[in-house]
Amino acid sequence: MDSEKLTNKEEEVMQVLWTLQNSFVKDMLPLFTEPRLHYNTLSTIIRNLEEKGYVGHRQFGNTYEYFPIVSKEDYQNHFVLKKVVGNYFNDSYKDLVAYFAKNEKVSPDELREIIRMIEEGK
Repeated sequence: MDSEKLTNKEEEVMQVLWTLQNSFVKDMLPLFTEPRLHYNTLSTIIRNLEEKGYVGHRQFGNTYEYFPIVSKEDYQNHFVLKKVVGNYFNDSYKDLVAYFAKNEKVSPDELREIIRMIEEGK
């Protein structure tokens, strides 16, 4: 994945697109309530996302339907998890899991399930 990191506002827009999968700007606007986005602002953000390689579009007359090109999982794996593990857990996923186990955020049953998933290659 060669795409660049997104700004906070771009991430918000992508969250909406990941949920909707396909959408016109006018249909996304009501989902941004605090703060409300102006049509032109949202349109500009989406065009920037398109330039960065995150969003594609289909043209219908004079309007465009937008859709995500980069999946939420790919973005999370490439930017979010990498940053968290790198910045807070010394690039160690083991330390990340140990942190959650130590702070009782993951139960022993959940840890066993994680081990089972790893062993099965899922």
